[in-house]
Amino acid sequence: MKVFVTSIIPEIGIEILKKEGIEVVQYKSYLPIEKDKLISKAKNCDAILCLLSNKIDKEIIESLPKLKVISNYAVGYNNIDVEYATQRKIWVTNTPDVLTDSTADLAFALLLATARRIVEADKFTRDGRFKIWQSDLMLGKDLKGKTIGIIGAGRIGQAFGKRTTGFGMKILYYDKKRVLQFENETGAKFVSLNQLLKKSDFISIHTPLTDETYHMIDKKEFSIMKDGAILINTARGEIVNEKELVNALKSGKLFAAGLDVYEFEPKITKDLLKMNNVVLLPHIGSATVETRNKMSELAAKNIVRVLKGKKPITPVNSI
Repeated sequence: MKVFVTSIIPEIGIEILKKEGIEVVQYKSYLPIEKDKLISKAKNCDAILCLLSNKIDKEIIESLPKLKVISNYAVGYNNIDVEYATQRKIWVTNTPDVLTDSTADLAFALLLATARRIVEADKFTRDGRFKIWQSDLMLGKDLKGKTIGIIGAGRIGQAFGKRTTGFGMKILYYDKKRVLQFENETGAKFVSLNQLLKKSDFISIHTPLTDETYHMIDKKEFSIMKDGAILINTARGEIVNEKELVNALKSGKLFAAGLDVYEFEPKITKDLLKMNNVVLLPHIGSATVETRNKMSELAAKNIVRVLKGKKPITPVNSI
């Protein structure tokens, strides 16, 4: 059995594959592998272990006749043509659960950083501009008693919501369906998207990227938001129309934004780079040593199970 790994990942996953007698062919670069090169290197492979930055489309799947499983080193899988893979009886897997807490922590870090202007204040201090205490210096926003709107109440959205209760925040959430356990545990209220946008002081996005959620937050949605709201996005950049986000920040409609993902990732809209009221991170939601190791381990174990004729641990399709 042979596996193609499209990038550098924590060694624990590679070792799991090798211990099972599986031959590992690895593209040892952080840059996304070109399509032709991917097809060439994975030609005779039974499995692919890929990243979110690797688009595994119909053409690639068609070109790999031995392929039995596509193991995505991510919780999202919008980079894979799951429908066509299913038609070809190929398992598609992801790495949910193991990155829930680390991503929720990061979203909360962005919430605090934007509300209290942490990055801006740090730069102000480093630049030698802190000369005297002032009553109106770097004024931010309190969290206690404020309303947090959570778009997407999956694992990460719920974990993020639970963290906000410790700061005395009121929770509104929007999802395709109610999550009664989340409501019972946190007092969260299920509302429409428009209600959430109108009533929330802070908005955090945790929904997956689909055809329905592409540009879910657009010009109309920004106009509905409270003046001075703060937007956090640790989900997928394409959920927000970045041009309209810039306009909302420039006009003062938004007080601030905290972003870990971008519409044209890894490219970032130039205007965002110039703004003091935006905290920009390089897609590090799951970037802890423990979490990245667990992701590598789970991605590898999914492959091992499929190649042994078993159902994977975390499938996203059914064949």
